[in-house]
Amino acid sequence: MTMKPILVLGGTGKTGRRVVARLQQRGHDVRVASRKGPNPFDWDDENTWEPVLAGAGAAYLVDSRLGDAAASMSSFSKLAVSSGVERLVLLSHRDWVVADDEEKLPCERAVRESGAEWTILKPAWFAQNFSEESFFRGQVVDGEVVLPTGDGVEPFIDAEDIADVAVATLTEDGHGGQAYELSGPRLLSLGAVVDEIARATGRSITYRPVSSADFAAYGTENGLPEDFTAMLNLLFGWISENRFAQLADGVQRVLGREPRDFADYVRATAVTGVWHG
Repeated sequence: MTMKPILVLGGTGKTGRRVVARLQQRGHDVRVASRKGPNPFDWDDENTWEPVLAGAGAAYLVDSRLGDAAASMSSFSKLAVSSGVERLVLLSHRDWVVADDEEKLPCERAVRESGAEWTILKPAWFAQNFSEESFFRGQVVDGEVVLPTGDGVEPFIDAEDIADVAVATLTEDGHGGQAYELSGPRLLSLGAVVDEIARATGRSITYRPVSSADFAAYGTENGLPEDFTAMLNLLFGWISENRFAQLADGVQRVLGREPRDFADYVRATAVTGVWHG
C-alpha cells in the first residue's frame, strides 16, 4: 500500500509540511494538497477532491475547522475509500467539553465510519504556536504575553513529534483502529513557558495573566476578530481550569521513545531569531 502515493492535506501547514518532508526523506511518493500549489485542494470545492485522491493509498487528514467540517469529512472519507485509499490518519484534538447531548468530535466519527483503516491523533497544544502563529509570536516579540490562563498547566507537544507519529501511522502496520493522545513530557504553565523563552533569547519577556473579560477587552483593543478572541478565551479558559493537565503516552506507544521537551523546542527556535522581531 505504501508504494502508492500518500496524500497530505494541508501539506504546507504546521504539521503537514513536516509530514511531507519526512515522507519524502524516506523515499515515499507524496502528494501535497493545499489551496495553492500543484495539487489544489479546497474543502469548499468538491471538484478538487477526486483529483487529489486518484491512485493514493493513504491520506493524512486535517479538517476544515468550519461549521460543516464533519459533513465534509464524511463525504471526503467515503470518496477516499471508493477511490482506493486504504488508510486514513486524522489530525484531531483532545475531546472538547460540550453539553451531554452533543457529539464531541464528529470528524472522528466520520473517519471511523469511512470503511478505511483509520488512526486518530489527538495532540495537546503545539509548542510551535509560540513561533509560527502570528498572534502568539507577536506577543513574545513585544515582550508581554497576555493570556487568560492563570496558573493552569498544559503538556505542550512539539509539532516535530506529531509529524513523526503521523508518518509512522501512515506507513507502518499495527496502528489501525487506534486513537493516540499526544503530549510533551512536562506540564507547563504559561508563566513557565514565557520564562523559558526569555532565558533562551536573553530578552525580558513577561507573562501577564488576565481574566476572560479583560482578555476580551485586550482583543478588541488590539484589533482581534471577536470570534477569534472568544475562541481563545474558551481554549485558554480550559488551561486555567487544568482541564487537560495530564500527560499522554501516544508518542511512546508509536515511536518507542520519549517526546521532545519544550526546552529543546525553545533552544532550537531561539537561534533562528524569530522571537527578536
